[in-house]
Amino acid sequence: MTQISRRCVLAATPGLLLASQARAETSVVRLSHGYGIHYLPLMVIRDRQLLEKHATLMGLNVTTNWRSIDGGSSINDAMLAGALDIAGLGAPGFITLWSKAHNIPSAAVIGVAGLGKGALWLNTNKPGIKTLRDFGPGDKIAVPGIKTSFAAVVLQMAVAKEFGIAHYDQLDSLTVGLSHPDALIALTSGTNALSGHVGSPPFSTNELKHPGIHRVFSTSELLGPITIDVVYAAKRFADANPRIMDAFVAAMDEASASIPADKSAAADSFLRASGVTMPKAAVLDLLDDPETTFATAPEGVMQYAAFLGQTGAIKIVPKSWSEMFIPQIGARNGS
Repeated sequence: MTQISRRCVLAATPGLLLASQARAETSVVRLSHGYGIHYLPLMVIRDRQLLEKHATLMGLNVTTNWRSIDGGSSINDAMLAGALDIAGLGAPGFITLWSKAHNIPSAAVIGVAGLGKGALWLNTNKPGIKTLRDFGPGDKIAVPGIKTSFAAVVLQMAVAKEFGIAHYDQLDSLTVGLSHPDALIALTSGTNALSGHVGSPPFSTNELKHPGIHRVFSTSELLGPITIDVVYAAKRFADANPRIMDAFVAAMDEASASIPADKSAAADSFLRASGVTMPKAAVLDLLDDPETTFATAPEGVMQYAAFLGQTGAIKIVPKSWSEMFIPQIGARNGS
């Protein structure tokens, strides 16, 4: 090979490597988010095509396929069936799945980022219910996913605080699986189909606007400011697509920073992506709530892990939060 030929090959090599790496990454990413305001960073990414934007900047050609799914069991089933690559999920549901599938390569999952911090409320339509002790055998409490959703687990945490850790599941028999939109309709319909709903904004706040609905507790009273939802992925997908994960984290950072910087635009993204029908002013009220914030690094998820380990819900308890998440955010200031 002549010297000129060698120079041509060497000059072309970086471009060839870049093209090879780009071809190695998937061209379609399948994602999902729930309906509540705490999923807003994912909705912003969806609405503004931020994953496509950052993937393009990294030399990747990516399209996205989005779904709206509520309830830990439904989301986990879709992930395990290979129908989802990246999803938003309540932090306890993710930790449970991470632990159960930790040593199963075909089913293992990995955390990608935190989503929103804020509070869920347990609301009721029965005037006589003031505390958890007032719920009886004939009552029904709606949660998006029985035992697996964030709402179900924080209800257990509240019960443990009220009745003792040995009785953490005392109200589990009263729970029924309903999405937040369906639970709002059932709780406010006047048919007494439900006695309570552990819900997130805007559903929890909208419920209190109806006559006869009042709040029993807020999770902020139990846990303080803590990450409610996280983004997670099939580990085999994350391992096979590291540059897409880089692009996704960049998209998350941009989305999370953009929300407080322009709440009006964020409210528009919420209404378009969520499909929820409500006045924009009401969405802005939610974004003005100091309890509702957004950050890519998760905060306080070890509280859930400790509780789930204490109750035997998980067998493998992580030693630190970063053990459960991709390296791209593992060095950040999370907890």
